[in-house]
Amino acid sequence: MLRYGKIGGGLVALALLTGLVAATPASADPSAALAGNVLTYPTAGGTAVAVNDVIQASLKTGTNATFYNSTSGTTGIKCAASSFSAKVLTNPIAPGTATESLTAQSFGTCTTNVFGTTGVQSIALNNLPYATSVTSAGVVKISGTTAAPVQSTVVLNSLLGAITCVYRTSTNSLTGAAVNTTNSITFTNQPFTKFSGPSLCFGTAYFSATYSPVRDSTKGNAAVYVN
Repeated sequence: MLRYGKIGGGLVALALLTGLVAATPASADPSAALAGNVLTYPTAGGTAVAVNDVIQASLKTGTNATFYNSTSGTTGIKCAASSFSAKVLTNPIAPGTATESLTAQSFGTCTTNVFGTTGVQSIALNNLPYATSVTSAGVVKISGTTAAPVQSTVVLNSLLGAITCVYRTSTNSLTGAAVNTTNSITFTNQPFTKFSGPSLCFGTAYFSATYSPVRDSTKGNAAVYVN
C-alpha cells in the first residue's frame, strides 16, 4: 500500500497496496529548490509533514487496480476501488529518504474474466504493516520481512466452488513512482508469484494502479509533495 497513491496481490496490493506520497524527481521540479524536507504540504517546498501524520489516497478517478496474467494482457482481475493509509515515521531534510509504515490497503468492486471463474470474493494484503520509503527522486518502495513477507490472498468464485490464490513477490518488495504534477503514485506491472493455489490461479500476476490525490489526512487532507 505516499505522495502520493491479478490475481495476485490483494495488494497493495497493493497497498496492495503502502504508506505512499506523491513525488517527482527533484531535478524535474523547479520548486524543489525551496524544499526543506522530503515530504511537504500543501505545496512543494512547503511545510514539513510531521512524524505520525497519516497519508492516504484512493485510486485516481476513472482508473482501476489490475492484476493481469501478463504485462501487456487484459486477462485477470480489475478493481474499481482501492485505497491505502500510511503513517509517517521519519521526514528528513531534502534530498533524502522519508520512511513510513503502510498500515492499511484495501481493494473493492472487483471483477474477473479468468476462464473458469465467476466472481471475486475478496482481495487482501497480508502481513501489514509494511515498511515504506520515499526518496527525493520520487521512488516509493514497500518492503516486507522474512517473517512477514509482502503477500496477497485472492479468493475467487469458480464453477467448482471458491478457490484461494496466495501470491508473494520474489523481491519481497513493490516499487512505485511518485509524481508531484499529478499528486500521484503509480505502480506498474509489479510481479506477484503464486505461492499456493490451484491451476486456475496465475503463475504470475502483474499489479498496476495509480493512487491520486495523495493527502495528509492529519492536516485537513492537504496535498503531499516530495522534494
